[in-house]
Amino acid sequence: MWTDKQRGIRVSQEELLCKNACGYYGNPAWQGFCSKCWRERERARAAGAQRQDTRPSNDGTPLTFSKFEEKKNTEKGRRINTMRRLFWGSPSPPKQQESSESYANVLKAYQSLEPGDFTGFLKLLRSPSSQRLQSRCTAFLNTMEAYHDLPVQKQSDLVQDFYQSFAEYFSSFPEAQVTQIMEHVEKLIMTRLHKWVFCHDSCDDEQKDLTLQRRIRSLNWVTPQMLSVPFPEKKTSVTADPFLPAITAIIEMDAKRAPQDKLTCVSKCSQHVFEALSSSNSEPANADDFLSGLIYVVLKANPPRLHSNMQYVIRFGLPHSLMAGESGYYFTNLSCAVAFIEKLDGPALNLSPDEFEGYMLRQRVPAAANKRRQVARDTQHLLEELQGRQEKLDQGMDALNVELNKWVQAVNTQLDEATSQFSLVQKEITAQVELSQASSSSSPDASLQGDDKDQTVLVLTDQHAGPEDTDC
Repeated sequence: MWTDKQRGIRVSQEELLCKNACGYYGNPAWQGFCSKCWRERERARAAGAQRQDTRPSNDGTPLTFSKFEEKKNTEKGRRINTMRRLFWGSPSPPKQQESSESYANVLKAYQSLEPGDFTGFLKLLRSPSSQRLQSRCTAFLNTMEAYHDLPVQKQSDLVQDFYQSFAEYFSSFPEAQVTQIMEHVEKLIMTRLHKWVFCHDSCDDEQKDLTLQRRIRSLNWVTPQMLSVPFPEKKTSVTADPFLPAITAIIEMDAKRAPQDKLTCVSKCSQHVFEALSSSNSEPANADDFLSGLIYVVLKANPPRLHSNMQYVIRFGLPHSLMAGESGYYFTNLSCAVAFIEKLDGPALNLSPDEFEGYMLRQRVPAAANKRRQVARDTQHLLEELQGRQEKLDQGMDALNVELNKWVQAVNTQLDEATSQFSLVQKEITAQVELSQASSSSSPDASLQGDDKDQTVLVLTDQHAGPEDTDC
């Protein structure tokens, strides 16, 4: 499945599907089965083991240890059934317990919920009409926190049973609307239970995380060429690796708490892988190229707690998210990529066992001369790109200087014109002021001269008059 001379990694669509041929995606964590078939298989196996434990021995006497185990399983089942009754009450359907009118009102409110509106879902769940649903969620969360010491597989079964029971309340809805509502329910429940069930003490997830991280770290010498990943010969930008957005997305998965949010990171990473492959190759990317690119991203990213995050999604995620659809396809490929890394050997990379061992022991370096030449070519390309940018910057600065000089000249010209116009206006104003002053000063002088003349005439007349005239 994993080796090929032309392409190091090959996987067909049929190999991703469930072994039971149910049409859903399988998963290496479930030995190639889908979540539904795996749970049914495990339950049947547990039931068969329980029946076998109750069989008598060769002498006809029942085994004491078998009786003890049977009693223990019975007590455990009774305790789990008690917990389930605490979680969601009696198994009676909601239509029989609630009036048809109130039930219809609740359903109508949830039908009007917009896709992806988690805040609106919370407001609706806290409304008086949804009090029973809210009480069920609260009781379930409180009881799960109180019994957080249960084995993680039992906790997974309880969460999955709660999903199924809660979905029955909306059995009259179309499947798409039920899926939408259950995604909100999953986010509400698992965001709060994350600290109790993630990387649980009852499992060895933490140890497997460390083992997988060491394994990925030991394979940091693997190149895209060894995985037959279409990689661009020339960098499209100074930031280099076109798979960097995919690496960032897969690293962000550990920061999310809800399983669907972690699946969103996986989907985003896978979409970035397809984008990088499309930019690196003129032909459309196929399934083999995608899986090779995803393996390369995982090797370069070495995501924190990758095994724990994947097991968390498998145990507590909604089954439909992993069994079908885009998210199920991407997650199945991620599981295949991790399984490939765990079992990676020389033939998978078209290497001999001695070459592979040499690389693992750091006794060999993959194509050191070619790598140096590639680095030199990349450096030369970056220098040429920077030189081109510098030339464009210089041209832009020259053009800006020319425009600035033109602007300064235009401003100086406008200032000169304004100054000359101001001088002319000032001269006109001065002339008008002088003319008005002259005209206003000449009128009073003329009247004064007329009075003086009259007084002179009177004086002369008085001097030439005789005494007779005077007597008269």
